[in-house]
Order: sequence, then structure tokens, then C-alpha cells
Amino acid sequence: MSLIQTIALSKTYRTDEVETTALDAVDITIGAGEFVAIMGPSGCGKSTLLNILGLLDNPTSGQYLLNGTDVSGHSERQRAGLRKQLLGFVFQSFNLIDELSVAENIELPLVYTGMKAAERRERVNAAMERMHIGHRAKHFPQQLSGGQQQRVAVARAVVNEPALILADEPTGNLDSAHGEEVMQLLTGLNEAGTTIVMVTHSLRDAGFAKRTIQLLDGRLAEAVAATELL
Repeated sequence: MSLIQTIALSKTYRTDEVETTALDAVDITIGAGEFVAIMGPSGCGKSTLLNILGLLDNPTSGQYLLNGTDVSGHSERQRAGLRKQLLGFVFQSFNLIDELSVAENIELPLVYTGMKAAERRERVNAAMERMHIGHRAKHFPQQLSGGQQQRVAVARAVVNEPALILADEPTGNLDSAHGEEVMQLLTGLNEAGTTIVMVTHSLRDAGFAKRTIQLLDGRLAEAVAATELL
């Protein structure tokens, strides 16, 4: 069963003088339980696609079906509700809050759901143990290495048990050893059933995925190649 399907998905940014097409009629299907890497040169539309898949933005035209429901025209309130239910995010820059402890950073997505405190603590403790950072629960982000901060970010992404994790260059700020560690964590989550879509420039990281989608100038690379043959 497909978790994600886009049909002629397009995104155009307009100013008074310039119109820029970031995505041009992109058709992709990603099944539940897949681990997919999205690759391509800078400016090819990878981040725009990830933002739309993550319900952080709406397309200009086309359809985005998430779990069989067309969400391409949803309001921000509707998108926010789905993000809480279905999605977890892992970013290159970790996006941790310096003033909050490790445990508090991980707990944050659950606070927004209105979950009771006792259940939140149970979920947070389970996520910390899963990521092997329970001993750092009371530390603050600036007291952690880059690899440990990304572990916290992954724990925060999985604490609400999302069906889909979107990762944007998850090893971009890490050395090779810590990058390998994070990719192994994502692989383990995928093997446990979580769908993962990852934007990356790294061929090594893409090698952990089961499938790679190539973008070029806002279109699927195979679509560009087919056009050039006409």
C-alpha cells in the first residue's frame, strides 16, 4: 500500500519580477515501510519536495495523497494536525532548544498533542533507551557531541511513533563515524516498520536506502531524460 503518492506535483514561487519553478509535474509513489533517498544537485527541488511531503507547504498545483487522502489543499491547521499524528522530522542542524534538557526536547512533540504527563514520561524514557541516551536525560544540547545531539533529534522524531520520518541531510553536520551511527539508527527504525524519506547529497548515506529518487531541475531525472529523447 502506498503511503505517499504525488500526481503532477508542482511548486512555483513568484515575485513581482520573477517566476521560479521549484517542482515541475513530479509523480512519485512511496510504499509504507520503504526507505527512500531523494538526491540531486543543489537547487533541483529536493528541499521543496520534502517540505511538501512534510506538510510544511502546499503545492501550487497537482495532488499529494498521504495515506490515500488528498492533502494538497489542506489549511495550515489541518496540516498541523496531520504532522502531529503521522510525521517525525530529523534535520541537519538538529533544531534542539538549548534551554531545554534532552528529556524536555524529546517530550516537546507530545506536549502539543495534549498527552497526559505520565504517558509522556513513559514515551520519552522508551525513546531515550531506544537511542541509547538515557544517561544524558538531564543534560542540555550544548553539553553533547554532534552525534549525541542527532540521537536526541532522532528520539524526538520517533517519540510519537510516527508512520513517516522525513530526514533532511541528517548526517550533514557530523563526522563520518557519527554519521554512520545515525544512518544505522534510521536503518533500524525502518526495519521496525517506519517509512523513511531522506534528502541527501551523500552517496554513502543513500546506500542505506532501499531506493533512490533522482531530481534534476525540479523534475524526476528519468522524466528529464525522456524529454531529451523526443
